[in-house]
Order: sequence, then C-alpha cells, then structure tokens
Amino acid sequence: MTSLSAVPAYAAPAPKAPLERTTIARRAVGAHDILIDVKFAGICHSDIHQAREGWGEAIFPMVPGHEIAGVVSEVGSDVTAYAVGDRVGVGCFVDSCRECEYCLRGQEQFCANGSVATYNGRDKNGDPTYGGYSTALVVDEHYAVRIPEGLSLDVAAPLLCAGITTYSPLRHWNVGPGKKVAVLGLGGLGHMAVKLAHALGAEVTVLSQSLRKKDDGLRLGADHYYATSDPATFEELASSFDVILSTVSVPLPIDSYLKLLKVEGAFVNVGAPEEPVSVNMFSLISGRKTLAGSPIGGIAETQEMLDFCAEHGLGAEIEVISADQINEAYERVVASDVRYRFVIDTATI
Repeated sequence: MTSLSAVPAYAAPAPKAPLERTTIARRAVGAHDILIDVKFAGICHSDIHQAREGWGEAIFPMVPGHEIAGVVSEVGSDVTAYAVGDRVGVGCFVDSCRECEYCLRGQEQFCANGSVATYNGRDKNGDPTYGGYSTALVVDEHYAVRIPEGLSLDVAAPLLCAGITTYSPLRHWNVGPGKKVAVLGLGGLGHMAVKLAHALGAEVTVLSQSLRKKDDGLRLGADHYYATSDPATFEELASSFDVILSTVSVPLPIDSYLKLLKVEGAFVNVGAPEEPVSVNMFSLISGRKTLAGSPIGGIAETQEMLDFCAEHGLGAEIEVISADQINEAYERVVASDVRYRFVIDTATI
C-alpha cells in the first residue's frame, strides 16, 4: 500500500448522491492495531438506508461497508491475536468502551457508552469512521474476527452482518431440533437465516410475497415455502411457529403475523423499516407472545458464528461486482433484484 493518507475508496459525497471514487485517510497502525488489506466488502441494505439518510441524519462523505473480509498486512507492537497473513473479518462496529456490563460479558453491540460504528460513526477522538468500500482498514485487534480456512473470503464477507444478524437471534431464542421457525423474506438476511436455522436443526418455513424464489428457498434448507400474498396462508399457518424471524425492511401488518405464532412464540425483527409500525396489544396478550428486535452479536458470538458456518459449509450466496457497479447494485437491492448478496471486489477500487 502506498500511504495510509491516501487509501482508495468509494464514498457517498452527500445524502442520496451516487457513490464515487475518492481517497481517504486511515490512522497509523497503533500498538494494538492491525492493518487489513480489504479483499471483499458486502453491500448491506443498511448501507443504502444510511447513504440516503433513511434512518436519519448521517455523516458525509460516507464510505459504507460493514461486511469486510481481508488479510492482515501489518500488526502493531503489542498485537497478540493476529499475524501478518491471517484472514480476518470486521463487522458493524470497531470499538466500544470495554468497561460497561455489556462489554464485559461479550455483548459489545449493546455497549452502554455506545459502540463505534464501522462507518457513519465517530471514533473516540471524534473523527468520522469509514467502512469497507476501501482497500485498507486499520482496526484494534479486539474488534476483528478470524475467518476459518473453510470459508472463502468472498462468501464470508456478508457473514459479518447478514450472518451474525440472523445467527444471534436464532441462538438467543434457542432455535434447534423440535422448533418450528418461519423466516419472513428471502433476501440478503433471509437466505442466511434459512441456512442457519436448518443447520441448527429446526423445521424451517419461508414466508415470502410470492413463490418466485421457492426453488431457491428449498435448496437453501427450507422445509416449506408459502406466499404471504395468498390470504389462505394465514389461515393455514395459524398458531404454527415458535419463532418468526422478520428480515424485511418495510412496515408489516404485525397483528396478522402474530396470529401465526404458537402460545409464547416470538416475532423477532432484524429488518429495520424506515417507518413506524403499529400493533394491537391483545395480539400479544392473548397468547403471551413476544414482539422483539435483535441487532448484531458481540465479537465472541460473531467468531462462534463464523466457526459454525465453516463447520457446516455455509457461506452467503453472492454476486461479485466491481466498484463501478456499486450504484447499479444499490438500485437492484432496493428492487429485490439480487440473489442474494452483492460483494465488491475491492481490487477494482
């Protein structure tokens, strides 16, 4: 790499503006830092929400990307976890306070003092953070994870968000043999939820707008596939599921889906619509049902997820693109025209 002060990247210069090639500065490698040569960066729908300020005011210029896979090219003097040549990943945050109850129990994503987002955030010095749509990244060794040899870097990159975002709630709600799980939406998150729930031993049903992706869903591990556009679906599947994992980012008629839960079932949101949703409290009270949300996992759980995926041969279904296709890819993601995750080959930046 030529210089940490001129790292090639793709950035959104302003809200809703097309991304364009630029250069950014990365901090010098500190004692506990590793320098990563980024090889692949997944495109998450979250990137689009933030680059277009769908979730509120953001920081520009913005270099998105929190599904990062690469190779360590330099280590700081006190680094013990990694060596040059190691294959590593970085997910949705790059620092936290390390002192609060959540950090101490390995749930850095809930840091009481605020974890530092990989992009569209500010580090402890107040400087903006820039994400994985770039050729290099400097990060504290404690906020990187090791990518097992059984996973290629391109299919591993999306696991750093799509993988852990679905794995964490599946584990939290004890999904496994004897449990019936519905995955709502078969997209970037949903396709990983199906793979993971199947590998955990659950009976898996996909609920999608249509049957257009049915063959894919069954191939990925679903036992059943239903179209939510068919009113008969909701009658047939009433009181069927222990867990419904919603991966969609549009508002839903929550009450209709709560009727699909068994007593004490849980409807868990991992998709984040830009608009609010409403719910009738009796939909929850009548069956002691839970309406919940779940973000990513902590560093230890992310490593656990990667090891689980390597053990079971699970990677994301991807379409590798060059950097000059990013803006087109954004439009295709919004149109649900990807099966199932775009991954940028950062060598093209």
